Amino acid sequence: MRTTELVDGFRQSTPYVNAHRGKTFVVMLGGEAVDQPGYRSIINDVALLTSLGIKIVLVFGARPQFDNALSNAGLHSKFHNHIRVTDGDSLHIIKQVSGAMQLDITAMLSMSLSSTPMSGTSLNVVSGNFVIAQPIGIDEGVDYHHSGRVRRVDVEGIRHQLDNNSIVLLGPISASVTGESFNLTAEEIATQVALRLDADKMLGFCHEAGILDEHGEAIAELMPNEAELLLARGETCNAPCKSAAVFLQASIEACRGGVHRCHLVSYREDGALLQELFSLDGIGTQIAPQSSEQLRSASIADINGVLNLIRPLEEQGYLVRRSREQLEMEIEQFTVIERDGVIIACAAFYPFSEDQVGEFASLAVHPQYRDADRGSFLLRTVINKARRQGYKALFALTTRSIHWFLEQGFDCAGIEDLPAKKKSLYNYQRRSKILKLDLTRLPKNR
Repeated sequence: MRTTELVDGFRQSTPYVNAHRGKTFVVMLGGEAVDQPGYRSIINDVALLTSLGIKIVLVFGARPQFDNALSNAGLHSKFHNHIRVTDGDSLHIIKQVSGAMQLDITAMLSMSLSSTPMSGTSLNVVSGNFVIAQPIGIDEGVDYHHSGRVRRVDVEGIRHQLDNNSIVLLGPISASVTGESFNLTAEEIATQVALRLDADKMLGFCHEAGILDEHGEAIAELMPNEAELLLARGETCNAPCKSAAVFLQASIEACRGGVHRCHLVSYREDGALLQELFSLDGIGTQIAPQSSEQLRSASIADINGVLNLIRPLEEQGYLVRRSREQLEMEIEQFTVIERDGVIIACAAFYPFSEDQVGEFASLAVHPQYRDADRGSFLLRTVINKARRQGYKALFALTTRSIHWFLEQGFDCAGIEDLPAKKKSLYNYQRRSKILKLDLTRLPKNR
C-alpha cells in the first residue's frame, strides 16, 4: 500500500516537475516562519526546488526578530503608515539581526548531510548588492530616517547567478548609491524582484493554510480584485493573519504587474510548499492574474473610466484640466486599455492634418498597473496610428514628465515647432515643455 502511494504520488508530481524546470520563483520567507519548528524543513524544501532545476530567489524578512532585539536593547520602534521608522540606534541592531539570519540561512542551505535533500551535492548561495535602496524620506512630517524602498534591481546580475544554478539570497537590508544602509520590507523586495525578473511565481508563507473562507477552509484561488475585497472586509470582520495580509497585498501588485502566479501556504504544515507546487489540488491559496487586457478605441461609455484616471493627474498639475463636456467631444481621440471592465490606462491622439503632425496627450496609467510599461505601449500604438496616416512628427506638452519623453526618443522643441492651431492655444502661464518625435527617422518595426 505504501509503495502504491509512493508510485502514485511520484507519477502525479512528474508533470509539475517538468513544467517548473527552468522557471524562476521568488520565495518570500517572513520572519514569522523563522521561529516555527518546521523552519528547517522549509529551507530544505527550497534547496530541493533548486535540485529540480527551478531558479530560486529567496527573500527573508525579520519583523518579529527586529522587534525582540530592539525591545531587549531598550529601544521602541515607531511606525507610520505601517512602516517602521528606523533611526540610527535601531539600524545598528537591525543590521546585526539581519546579518546573523543571512548567515544562518546560508549555512542551512549549504548542508549536504545524508538526511537533507542536498545529500551528496553542493549548492551555491549568493548574496550581494542586487537591490539598491533609496530613503523613503519624510512623509506627513515624519522622517523615516533609515527606512527605505527599492530604487533599482540588478536584474542581469541576479539572472547570471540563477543561470549558474545558485540560490540568490536577499535580506531586508540594502545599500544605497551613497553607501548608506536602509531597512526595507521583505514584501517590497520580493515583489519588485519578481516583477523585474519577470518571475513565473512568487511564493509566501503564513500561519494558516492560505486564505481561509468563512468555514475555515483554504480558498484555492483568488483573482486580484477578489483579494482586494477580502483585504477591505478584513478591517471589519475576521481578517487574515498579518503575514497573510501582507503577502496578499504584495500578490495583487505582482499579478497585475505580470507575475503569472502567486502562492500562499502555511509554515506550520510540513511540506506545504512542495504539496502546493507538485500536486493536482495544491494545499494553499493561489492568486492568479485576471483576464487578459484589451487595447481599444474609447467610446462615450468610457467617460467615467477615463475621468477617474486623469482627474488625479489634473489635480497634481501633470495634465491640463478638461471639463466633462470637452472630454465627451474628444473621447474618440482616446485609446484605452481595459482590464475586466475597468479602464486602467489611456492616451489621446489629436491630429493636425494640415501640418502632418499629431499630438500625444493625456497619458494616464492607474498606479497599480505602472510596472508593466503600459505608457510606452500606448505611445507605440499612437505612433503606429500617426504613421499609418502619413504624419511626419508627433509632439507632446508636459510639465513633469520631460525625462520620460526623452527616454522614448523625443527631442526638446520650441513653440515655433508647434502647428499653427496649437501655437495659438499655448498656455504661457503653464509654460509646458514642448517635445517632438520625428517619425520619419524611426525604424519601421518600432
